[in-house]
Amino acid sequence: MSSRTAAVSPAQALGGRSVRTSRTLWNAAFYIVAIAISAFMFLPFFWSLVTSLKPNDEIFSMPIRWLPSRLTLEHYRSAFTTVPFGLYFWNSLVLAVAGVACNLFFGSLSGYAFAKLPFRLNKPLFRVLLAAMMIPGIVTMIPSFYVLKHFPFAGGNDWYGAGGNGLQNSFWGIILPGASGSFAVFFMRQFFLTLPSDMMEMARIEGCREFRIFWNIYLPLTKPALATLGIFTFQAGWNSFLWPMIVLNDPNKATVQMGLQAFSFNHQTDFGPMMAGALIAVLPILVLFLLLQKYFVQGIAFSGIKG
Repeated sequence: MSSRTAAVSPAQALGGRSVRTSRTLWNAAFYIVAIAISAFMFLPFFWSLVTSLKPNDEIFSMPIRWLPSRLTLEHYRSAFTTVPFGLYFWNSLVLAVAGVACNLFFGSLSGYAFAKLPFRLNKPLFRVLLAAMMIPGIVTMIPSFYVLKHFPFAGGNDWYGAGGNGLQNSFWGIILPGASGSFAVFFMRQFFLTLPSDMMEMARIEGCREFRIFWNIYLPLTKPALATLGIFTFQAGWNSFLWPMIVLNDPNKATVQMGLQAFSFNHQTDFGPMMAGALIAVLPILVLFLLLQKYFVQGIAFSGIKG
């Protein structure tokens, strides 16, 4: 053994064990707190699931029955027979998918322009975009409705936007106002900034048009960001309630969220079918997240690296 190697003293060994013990205790405390918080967050979902499977006489029984004495699917049958829940489900799916498609395309196109194309008003327009993200949606709701109602040549309107209902009571009245959200443009611009510009220069030398560079070269590299934005947009469109309730007056065009209010009438709520309908409404978002969670994590990790 070399003479320069010093022997470990008992005090040093005791200190090392104390550090390891302290680290173990901190890790154990962290996992205990994390498990407690997770259980607390999962409790409402568990209660909704149990309530949807309970008989009516056990929903508000005292003391609280966390587990039903017997399982029943009567509330799920009632959810589909009380209201045309299948039709509402389809309407919400159409609106959410259309919103995702528009935001992915227009958001990517605008984000690419802000990130890769130098033009005079690039930074000023982007600052305006950031400022628009800070405006609550409720502030622009009345002007948006006015524009939709007086949209020219739609819904019986003339050139001046008068004489008809415009895009009111139409799916386009839901899709168009959110076709290219400020968040979608900002999010995709941040991701495009992380991609090198050398490919763009080489493609231009080869004679590629700008849209082809965007569509064939850069857009396929943004799958993680597209998946993340798709989840956010689908969730926002699927859970939207106030704007569809204002624009859509036809019961046959109602959405799932609008249909859930049918179980609350005369100051009373039928909690069993409502919980069943709410759980059915959660399924598309849950399935989408499970399918795209890999890209979702990558998109969150890379989208804010470069400003």
